Amino acid sequence: MKRNLLSVAALLFGTLFLFMGNGLQGILLPVRGNLEGYHTTTLGLLGTSWATGFVVGCLVAPKMVRRVGHVRAFSGFISIIAIIALVSGIIIDPIWWVVLRAVTGFSTAGTSMIIESWLNERATNESRGAIFSLYIGITLLGVVAGQMMIPLQDVRTPVLFMVCGIFYCIAMLPTTLSTAASPQPLKAVKLDLPALYRNSPVSCLGILLVGIANGAYGTLGAVFGAGAGLSDTSIAVMMSSTIFAGALMQLPAGRLSDRIDRRYVLAAMSAIAALAGLLIVVLHPSSPAFLIGLVILYGAVANTLYPVAVAHANDFASSEDFVKVSGGLLLLYGIGTVIGPTIGGPVMSIVSPHALFLVTALAHVLITAYAIIRSRVRAPVPVGEREAYTTIPTGTSPMLTPEGMSLAERTLPTPPESGDPEVKYG
Repeated sequence: MKRNLLSVAALLFGTLFLFMGNGLQGILLPVRGNLEGYHTTTLGLLGTSWATGFVVGCLVAPKMVRRVGHVRAFSGFISIIAIIALVSGIIIDPIWWVVLRAVTGFSTAGTSMIIESWLNERATNESRGAIFSLYIGITLLGVVAGQMMIPLQDVRTPVLFMVCGIFYCIAMLPTTLSTAASPQPLKAVKLDLPALYRNSPVSCLGILLVGIANGAYGTLGAVFGAGAGLSDTSIAVMMSSTIFAGALMQLPAGRLSDRIDRRYVLAAMSAIAALAGLLIVVLHPSSPAFLIGLVILYGAVANTLYPVAVAHANDFASSEDFVKVSGGLLLLYGIGTVIGPTIGGPVMSIVSPHALFLVTALAHVLITAYAIIRSRVRAPVPVGEREAYTTIPTGTSPMLTPEGMSLAERTLPTPPESGDPEVKYG
């Protein structure tokens, strides 16, 4: 185990800086754009553009990697991301930002898939869980560390954009300097919506709606904070705290969903998220502490929905379909993150910044209602036959790629030799 973790230490070090750059750039663009007076709809398109690029990258990047190789593709993708970060600090133009953000999303999918495939190569059945958990922890830490750099410099200057570029260049070094053999070719995941819906209607529709809510908040949360009168420091604290709260809540929510019908957990968590959002809309809290507290409550429950929904889908899926189902749900979540900011931006412009949580509340109310309805139609999988809950980062943290989902693939027992007593695998 120790040897396996040491073999990926340098790669994970680079991953930390990659997500530090992602976290900083993800909050820097909407904050700077808001100061420049860009329309909220335009700021929402930054998230729509990134998510679109990411989804396309998950589908197209494997072909590019197979053509030129992992190391060359990684160097190319991350160079593009670094160049775009620097150019975004020079060219302050909303149209260019939206276009370049799509390229960043595409390239981020490519770099993440390469890192995750490398981790998969090093993971054994014994170390897979430890490597997956460590990878998740590093991505969350990187995003939060990047976001918390916002108060350190004036966002009106290009300094923080330059810091993003530096982070990306550091992230490139461990992989490009590695002498280890390249991993196996990346696998493309096909999105089969009818099959996904037949497997689990709640997970299929629920994850689409979770993507809408999380995409809207992840892109426009900083814009909401500025509109609500929060300082740059408070905005960074608010965005980072939702990630931490969601990470802390995943284990309790997961354990609860392992004991009762997961749809009840989805319904309850979605209802709390909707309530927190509606309280923000109705009360318009003037106290920064109270406002941030409500947003943290929202983030704590909203960020548990995706992994619970994935676990529910896997309960009904066969073992060999785990990556296919999870990868398809991931891409469905990506489609939702495209829709969320596209809707959230205009709603905030027409109503008020607080109306961001009208969008999220509507999505969560629909999840609650549909989960309850489906629980009356289809019986849950018995507790003893369910798949174990797996922690998966969502929300304002970057999405995993299909390669990352395979890190959490269930390990099946070795089939019995011919002549051995029949063993049932479930």
